[in-house]
Amino acid sequence: MLMRTDPFRELDRLTQQVLGTSNRPAVMPMDAWRDGDKFVIEFDLPGVTTDSVNLDIERNVLTVHAERPDRNDDREMLASERPRGVFSRQLFLGDNLDTGAIEAHYDSGVLRVTIPVAEKAKPRKIEITNSKAGAQAIDA
Repeated sequence: MLMRTDPFRELDRLTQQVLGTSNRPAVMPMDAWRDGDKFVIEFDLPGVTTDSVNLDIERNVLTVHAERPDRNDDREMLASERPRGVFSRQLFLGDNLDTGAIEAHYDSGVLRVTIPVAEKAKPRKIEITNSKAGAQAIDA
C-alpha cells in the first residue's frame, strides 16, 4: 500500500509538479493502482533514455531519478515547453509490500514498476481448536 503522511510535502510536490523550478523541473506524472496481489505504478518519462533512469529502494522509500539532458547545440529555440534536467520522485511504501521482489520495465516513455504484496500481508486461514469438537478453519 502506498502511504502519504505529510500534507505539506504533498502540497509542495503538487506546486512543483505544476510550476517546477529552473533547477528542478516539474516532477514526473504517475498513476498507481492495485492489481490483485501486486501494486503497479507507472511514471511518464517521454524522451528519457533507459540509461538515464535510476530506481532505488531504501527503508520502504522508492526513489525514481531520470534525466532529459539539455540541448548542447546552437539552436535558437522558438518555444521550449518540455522540461529538461533531472527529475526525481519519492514514494513511501507500506510494510505490506515485498520490496525485495520489485520489477521495473521501461517502454515507450513509460516506466512501469510492479511491487507484489508481501506473503505476511495476504489473507490466510487460522485454525481454531475446540476442546469438545475437532479443529475448524476460519478465514482471517
